[in-house]
Amino acid sequence: MGRLGGEADKVRRFGEFRYAARTWKVERRVIARIEASAQGTDTRFIVTNLTGTPKALYETIYCARGQMENLIKAHKLHLASDRTSCSKATANQLRLLIHTAAYWLLHTLRGLAPKASFWREAQFDTLRLGLIKVAARVTEMVTRIKVSLPSSFPYQESLAVLAARTVKLPP
Repeated sequence: MGRLGGEADKVRRFGEFRYAARTWKVERRVIARIEASAQGTDTRFIVTNLTGTPKALYETIYCARGQMENLIKAHKLHLASDRTSCSKATANQLRLLIHTAAYWLLHTLRGLAPKASFWREAQFDTLRLGLIKVAARVTEMVTRIKVSLPSSFPYQESLAVLAARTVKLPP
């Protein structure tokens, strides 16, 4: 038998069994996900009382929960939304509301990126530093505003695509 090599050679299987730890009064349903690849095996166990196939529960509920935790982490880490150090609760509420608006804007910007683009999966701090926090010359004219980017800006094409897609969004 040959060695596994690459993402296509990953093998994933699901199973379930009943289990009771010494401190539990009843047996509970446990779902197992076993994955084997060139890097080795990875086993995950989930204790649940939900009905459904093990694969469906793992992929739709458990993985979605992990994704939600990643989104919350991005909100706290990259937007500093856990900074609520004001002495007034209303000031902290306003601060959190502004951070949430920034989160929504970055999430929308990431969603507008082409599917095969690096920006589609980029973290918020990467988006902010690579596309938003850019030196530019802004010239105000009678009927328009002109934004001139430096000629050495490496992401001009990406920014142009995102700007064109942003303009097409409904108000």
